[in-house]
Amino acid sequence: MAAAEVHDAAAALVAFHESRAGVRGLVESGVTTVPPIFLTPTAPPPPQQESPAAAFAIPVVDLSLPRPDAVALIRAAARSCGFFHATNHGVPAGTLAAAVSAARAFHEQPRAARSAFYSLEPGGGAVAYSTLPNAQRAGAPLLPWRDSFRIRFGPWEEGDGEPELGLGRLPAAWRDALREYHRALAGFGKEMVGLLSEALGVGAERLEEAMRVEGWLMACHYYPPCPEPARVVGSLEHTDPSLFTVLAQDGIGGLQVRRDGDGDGDGAEWVDVAPVPGALLVNVGDVLKVVSNDELKSVEHRVVIKSTQDARVSIALFFNPANRDKSDLLGPLPELVTPEKPALYRSFTLPEFISSRREYGHSRSSIERFKVNSSQ
Repeated sequence: MAAAEVHDAAAALVAFHESRAGVRGLVESGVTTVPPIFLTPTAPPPPQQESPAAAFAIPVVDLSLPRPDAVALIRAAARSCGFFHATNHGVPAGTLAAAVSAARAFHEQPRAARSAFYSLEPGGGAVAYSTLPNAQRAGAPLLPWRDSFRIRFGPWEEGDGEPELGLGRLPAAWRDALREYHRALAGFGKEMVGLLSEALGVGAERLEEAMRVEGWLMACHYYPPCPEPARVVGSLEHTDPSLFTVLAQDGIGGLQVRRDGDGDGDGAEWVDVAPVPGALLVNVGDVLKVVSNDELKSVEHRVVIKSTQDARVSIALFFNPANRDKSDLLGPLPELVTPEKPALYRSFTLPEFISSRREYGHSRSSIERFKVNSSQ
């Protein structure tokens, strides 16, 4: 990309953020073509014909089954595709629906109201609304066709201010719906930690004892309809920087996961994750991949835009080790390291992990550099 083009793209990015209106603002303005800062040459159109991979269905785990049966299903799903739908999960249907509706209502409120929350600081404050860049492309920014409203429920340190200060600015109905959903998901997350720990064969309490898992960060994503959906992405392919992630989504669709062909990337295909009404979608993150010594898979996934008319809404809650000291080390659980399967990753600190994500991007390469004898 020529220097002039990079300069023009940078200027367009500044103007976009200064508008504080997000991608939703572009749609409200009536754009009929996609601005260059969103164009993705590799953005794929939705599959036009079904392939063997496209016919693959993400596993469904009924949590009302006897616990050994549920654990076996979770183990199989987490070892194969890294994703599964959880049904009969104990989160009331009304709580889930109200949270998704609140997330949609926030993004569809008048521009002046939502722009008051606009912030590009990824970790600062209790709440932040913005369109964060997917990546750099030849030195120029690449924006997703997505707006995000991020809520940080903790952990709080001295100087952060009141935890609920930002949420208190929301209309009471939305605030209460999102708080209640977070409370419900906290209980679900604790149960899921135990099930995943059992799936690893280390006992139901082991993961919780090792890292005290919490879900502090919630991201309410909004993917507006697009006049040229095949020319953008809702999110580039990435893995999650979490122990595991829990996703609620509406019925629009667009989430895809990567299925490898021969294990080396050849023959890889992208699989649509069809929404399952009332289910929560759980996926393994990079931290659990490392802790499990590669027993469980953290799989690349992305979002494509499916519609020129309807917006997609999803809510992701990221579960991670809580209150870890910056010098604490992450690495494979000792009981999962054997002479037959030595540690595949060296231990590393959380700041090292975050730095790797920033330097290498949000795909597999950011975690591969911690592999033993890695050349990266």
